[in-house]
Amino acid sequence: MAAPENIVAELAPTGTIRAAVNTSNAALVRIDERTGTPAGPSVDLANAVAAEIGCPISVLKYRSAAAILASADLNEWDIALIAADPSRMDRFAFSPPYAFATATYLVPARSDVRYAADVDVSGRRIATARDAAYTKEIERRVKNATIVYAESPSAAVDMLKAGDCDAAAGLRQSLEPAALHDPAFRTLADAFSEIPQTVAVLNTRKTAAVFLANFVEDYLKKRSLP
Repeated sequence: MAAPENIVAELAPTGTIRAAVNTSNAALVRIDERTGTPAGPSVDLANAVAAEIGCPISVLKYRSAAAILASADLNEWDIALIAADPSRMDRFAFSPPYAFATATYLVPARSDVRYAADVDVSGRRIATARDAAYTKEIERRVKNATIVYAESPSAAVDMLKAGDCDAAAGLRQSLEPAALHDPAFRTLADAFSEIPQTVAVLNTRKTAAVFLANFVEDYLKKRSLP
C-alpha cells in the first residue's frame, strides 16, 4: 500500500528521500573502501523507510553530526540518522531510538585514569568534537576538568597524540582502532554515556515526525521477533 500523499510530500518532496548519515559513527555506518558505498544499521533503517513510503533513496554521507546539523537549513536532506539531544529539540523532531552508541575516552596507556569519572579532575584536559551529541553530555557532567573543543572526533584523537590534552572523547567503535594500532594509548573499559540514535526531521514536518516515530517502533518490534 502506498504511503499517504502528505507523508510522501514531507519525507520525499523531490520524489527521492534524501537520508543523511554520519560516517564518523563507525558503529552505525561503514563505508566500503573499494566502492565508497555506505552500509550498516543507519543505512538499513533509511532503506526501510524508503521502502515503506515507496520512494527511491539517496544516502548522503557527512563526515560528522555537526556537518549534518549545519546543512539542516540548506535543503540537502529530508531525514537524518543522528543522535537525539535535548539541545537540538528546538529544531528537530526525533524518532524513538533504534540503537545506542557508547561514548568513552581514549587516554595514554601510562595514565592513572581507569574509569570515565576519573577524567573529571582539575588540571586535566578533555578533547571532544564540537557539536557531537556526546560533547553535550560531557558539558553537563564535567565539573572540574577543562573541555577543549576539536573540529571532529579524529581531531580530538590527534590532539591527544600530540600531547595537547589528557583524554579524547568519542564513540567506542571509533576510538578502539586508535588504541589497537598504537599501544601508547588505551580506551577506558566503562562509558560516560549511552547515546540514543534516532531518525530526525525538521520539527516543522510534523506529519513526517509522527510517521517516523510509529515506523521505528514497528521496525524494532519486527527485528526482535524470533
